[in-house]
Amino acid sequence: MSENLPITMKDIARALGISIATVSRALNDSPRISSLQRKRIQEYAKEHNFYPNVIGEALRHNRIQPLKVIGVIVPEFVHYYFASVLSGIEEKARSCGYRVMVAQSNERYDKEVAICDDFFKNKVCGIIVSLAKDTKQYDHFRRLMDNGVPLVFYDRICTGVNGSRVVVDDYNGAYSAVSHLIETGCKRIAFYGSPMNLELSKNRYNGYHDALVKNGLKVDESLIRLCDNRMQAEAITPEILSLPAHERPDAFFAINDDTAIGILYTAKRMGFRVPLDISVCGFTNGNRAIACDPMLTTVEQRGVTVGEEAAKILIGQVEGTLPRNEVVMRVVRTRLVVRDTTR
Repeated sequence: MSENLPITMKDIARALGISIATVSRALNDSPRISSLQRKRIQEYAKEHNFYPNVIGEALRHNRIQPLKVIGVIVPEFVHYYFASVLSGIEEKARSCGYRVMVAQSNERYDKEVAICDDFFKNKVCGIIVSLAKDTKQYDHFRRLMDNGVPLVFYDRICTGVNGSRVVVDDYNGAYSAVSHLIETGCKRIAFYGSPMNLELSKNRYNGYHDALVKNGLKVDESLIRLCDNRMQAEAITPEILSLPAHERPDAFFAINDDTAIGILYTAKRMGFRVPLDISVCGFTNGNRAIACDPMLTTVEQRGVTVGEEAAKILIGQVEGTLPRNEVVMRVVRTRLVVRDTTR
């Protein structure tokens, strides 16, 4: 049993030399067990981080067959991409007879850890997860895998854990987007990205970097900013667009559509013409990409396909058609969707 991970009633019974039935009665405050024995068992359970199987107990009392439940961790529901991934997971899970239990980490490591503990307590058969932005420690994932809970990472994958994963082709998506900007005459291209502890951030930055280098353009560090949402984009873009003409970017490549839209509307408010003066390209191809004016050039991530593939892998590992001790990796291709924010 791994340190700090909840134990089972069987573990308690073995440690105390009593029956599982005695443990169960004591944890339910049954008068059939002496108060001294109840206290002994309950204190041992508390000390060793025991949690009851909430779903299992409820199902037993209602005489219903146990459900097959997949846990899904989403960083934020507000993003179109994560919503589309969830749609793909739910569709595939439902077709295979599974239910989905969804929780939002709100981009917080501590909440992500708590969700993993809750899922374990509720005996989900496996977990599909995209990392919170500030997750840099991975013990909570290792504990789950050590205790036989299969994990599949999507989008923001965990390189510190040898788990299965589904990703989009971030590098080539970014490379094709920046190459398009260069082909249309842009020479000073700014990059707004996420924290570099996230693998997708590294891959998208590398695609941006390599496209510039291959086309003989200088990588200007002053045009590279940590910015991955609309609010931040609207806060920092005025400073960049206020630079002298020879220093000012003539294009922006943003790590997601929300950030790109923040750039777009800031440029328009400042009197720049998009795309004649400033080109803008995002990464997602959500509903907002066609709701803005002008409509956004962006890289399509195909979130529904990502969700379907993640669910296929997890269900395969749960049912034994895929080995749990092998890492399965699927890469979903991106495509550049050219609209009106680029020349």
